[in-house]
Amino acid sequence: MSTSQGSFPPGPRPAEDVGPAALVAALEDAPSALWFVAGPGPRTLWANARARTLGPTPHDLPVVGDRPVADVVADVLRTGRPVTLSGVLAGDGPEVTVAVRPLAAGADPAAVLVLESTAEDQEPGSPRGGASGDVVEEVQHSLLPPSLPLLPDVRLSGSYHPASSGRVAGGDWYDAVSLGHGRLALVIGDAVGSGVPAASAMSRLRGAMRSSALRDPAPAAVLAALDDFAAQMDDVQGASVFYAVLDAATGALAYAAAGHPPPLLVEADGRATRLPVEARPPLGTVRGAATPVAAARLERGATLVLYSDGAVAAAGLPPAAGLDRLTAVARAALADPETLGGEAAAGLAATIAAGMLTGGGRPDDVAVLVAHRRARSVEALRLDLLAVPAALPAVRRRLSAWLTALGMGEQDRVGVVVAVGEACANAAEHAYRDAEPGPMQVTAAVDVDGVLTVTVHDEGTWRPPDRDPGDRGRGLLIMRQLVDGMVVRGEHGTTVTLRTRLRQTPDQEPEHPVGGSGATVVVDREGADPVVRAAGDVDLVSSEQLRIRLLEASHGGTVRVELDLTAVTLFSSAAVRVVLAVAAIAEAEGWRLVVHAPDGGVTRHILEVSGLQRLVELR
Repeated sequence: MSTSQGSFPPGPRPAEDVGPAALVAALEDAPSALWFVAGPGPRTLWANARARTLGPTPHDLPVVGDRPVADVVADVLRTGRPVTLSGVLAGDGPEVTVAVRPLAAGADPAAVLVLESTAEDQEPGSPRGGASGDVVEEVQHSLLPPSLPLLPDVRLSGSYHPASSGRVAGGDWYDAVSLGHGRLALVIGDAVGSGVPAASAMSRLRGAMRSSALRDPAPAAVLAALDDFAAQMDDVQGASVFYAVLDAATGALAYAAAGHPPPLLVEADGRATRLPVEARPPLGTVRGAATPVAAARLERGATLVLYSDGAVAAAGLPPAAGLDRLTAVARAALADPETLGGEAAAGLAATIAAGMLTGGGRPDDVAVLVAHRRARSVEALRLDLLAVPAALPAVRRRLSAWLTALGMGEQDRVGVVVAVGEACANAAEHAYRDAEPGPMQVTAAVDVDGVLTVTVHDEGTWRPPDRDPGDRGRGLLIMRQLVDGMVVRGEHGTTVTLRTRLRQTPDQEPEHPVGGSGATVVVDREGADPVVRAAGDVDLVSSEQLRIRLLEASHGGTVRVELDLTAVTLFSSAAVRVVLAVAAIAEAEGWRLVVHAPDGGVTRHILEVSGLQRLVELR
């Protein structure tokens, strides 16, 4: 059996961020009219359903307050300055507000235009501001992180609740970024404005923060970069943010804030204080503003609570009383031992946010990010067993309990348990065939960055899988599907090593696209090596078929396979990602993926532009 000397390749995993298709679908049905336009002309790049009923092109845009909206758009494209106006739509229509904001979209100047009614449209007794608020909430949630890092020493949880009025909601955000070597960037902020424009500003600010933190995570460097970014973006200018870098292993915390309230620190014994923060202007408002950086320590068992202004105002109390209430709510939530163990800690931020909300509605968004440093690290797991089928239930039970103690969500936990169960089943069935059962060892550990490594070792003999095992022998394929990386070594017995990055995810995953596809993907086993043949349009849906067939034909990447794209008419970026992942698996297993694509064709061009010729053999 071939061995791997390199690092584990990233396996196919669900995207951590909601894709653009979900956002476009939400905007398409928004009750607010949305246009994206660009000059010269100007011309419409995209308009949602409501906008198309009012005027699909800039020349057809309505008049608001006796001023043609088309003229406003032309002014924004020419000057690059945002404009907001309110008035009656087309003389006798409803009262509306129009916001036009410049965008960076290629060589030509571009802008986004949002037209929404200022009249209340909520149903009697409804806690939200009608359908408009629903759209803002959907867009905002799609732009917040769907998962947070899950580290052995720190538990994170986040919660967001939009304002009761759709016209006020949008703009509050939080994020956590794994920086490597056990360090985490923790951030919470509030973008200026409300509605879809505020959500858009929040998204760009969050992207700028991530880019800056991964380049230089120091608080002073990140806030300086965000200052420069906000100074160039009118709708981001004035945003507030709190940013910190936490060393999960030592608890050391370095932090800074720009116009944002300091977080709450609750010690293990229940004592609560607010971190001292030197006041600094919001982002982009004072050029060259100094960034004072402070230091603190998150001791074992302590908890850091980051919050937006809306959390303090949610109870309808004066600021000082609101802070007192937040402190009392946080201390009460952390006093319950059950909220700090296992999966329950994932809901800690939601528990604190819920304690601040009242039945009278929310005047502003409420965002909460909680970082709890464990009182004790979770010890590594080691199981010494006999490689027999009867041992498998004990492995699943012990491993599942250990993963639960780490805080792993049910869906991810089940995937790891199934993958490890397959590795153990292979050892029990094949390692000591025609001999007395021998030993099997299972170990599991998590490094400081939240990467889980599980090994299954036996002292038997490795047997390569059959070329076509029928309905059996799919264990390697199943394991490849469920974890980020897998390597099988056949020296001194067999060792299967599985790795996956832990994530704090909701139990209910987003729906994946289903439906028909214009591609066919089949496996041809007639030659010396299996050949996966694709034909037609390999789009987002059919790229998943391509991934499954490649893993199936290669028995989870353990045997050589070829890919024939000669008859492909469209090769999407999702398909490129699949080929990259399988090529990385092949490299780790000691073989090279052969890809057939005609010279001069579009598919060959895409593969070459993507740099795949360095990982695959193009023919």
